[in-house]
Amino acid sequence: MATASPDASLTSDESFVATSHRGLTYPFGRRTPQPGEAMTIAPGLGWARIALPGSLGHINIWLIDDADAAGGGVALVDTGMDLPACRESWAALDAGAMAGRRLTRVIGTHLHPDHIGLAGWLCRTHDVALWMTRGEWLTARMLTADQRDETPEEMVAFWRGAGWDDDQIAHAKARGWRQFGTVVTPLPLGYVRMRDGDVLDLGGRAWRVVVGSGHSPEHACLLNEVDGVLIAGDQVLPRISSNVSLSVTEPEGDPLGDWLASLAKLRELPGDLLVCPAHGEPFTGLHARLDALRDEHLARLDELYAYLDTPRRAIDCFGALFSRTIDQSVIGLATGETLAHLRRLEVEGRARRRTDNGVWSYERA
Repeated sequence: MATASPDASLTSDESFVATSHRGLTYPFGRRTPQPGEAMTIAPGLGWARIALPGSLGHINIWLIDDADAAGGGVALVDTGMDLPACRESWAALDAGAMAGRRLTRVIGTHLHPDHIGLAGWLCRTHDVALWMTRGEWLTARMLTADQRDETPEEMVAFWRGAGWDDDQIAHAKARGWRQFGTVVTPLPLGYVRMRDGDVLDLGGRAWRVVVGSGHSPEHACLLNEVDGVLIAGDQVLPRISSNVSLSVTEPEGDPLGDWLASLAKLRELPGDLLVCPAHGEPFTGLHARLDALRDEHLARLDELYAYLDTPRRAIDCFGALFSRTIDQSVIGLATGETLAHLRRLEVEGRARRRTDNGVWSYERA
């Protein structure tokens, strides 16, 4: 597995992390769930963790008291990847917090493997349905179904467009094309669709679906307005910024524009919610965090604009966006983030792109 996660932005350097969570409070302090444990942090809501390899170290999952015709149960939000460490965490939960409790449904906030990697396995094991938004489910199904051996030529052209050289392309091709499917168990053929504004009745409590975009196509957050809780997934993280990347599947998209619009949408929610993120600890201070995330990206855009005083390829812009060295282990993430920022400048009319022999270059408009 790569050391970097598709959830975390490479622009979250140490100086940003040290200042961006001012105005946030952590009601549970340093206390976090231990293996097999689920901490009750709000009425009917348990917080558990699944171990992950790499820098993130964990994903938070959420156990919501649920009830159906058969009586009480637990609705699960997110699952972890199909990796030994994640399955070991689930074995501990089955023997601990989930012992004697019945799973009623699996809810996937979005398509990334740490969020739905074990969804298919859990749905089959417990004979329950998978709940997702249509954009996330369809994209996940596409990625798991695309099991070709050779790297598609469109992907190679995308890398070349960003300025990769032959060695960088050869190294990426050697990693293989099937990475997504190796950490995601086969998804159910059917699912239950969640739409923006839908209200789920879970254990007699109303959870409203709030959809955002940019980090993924149709990311679902869950809002319990009565108890003041927002299960935020990767839409709002307390100490790191979520990865926002332009990808080969929608090369003319504007994911950073979508992301900024989603931050503005979430800014309309109450500011005193208990925010339950996918990584890190539950916190309060939603508006302060949203403002910091917005301001960080706007500052990066201005820095990148200033750097385009002469035509630059995407790989030439790494130094203007990232404080860390971009090596082969993170060049894919860095390229996606850089292109997302360049594309936003293009959409805003502040940059123009030209293509020479398949390679893109950008300069101020």
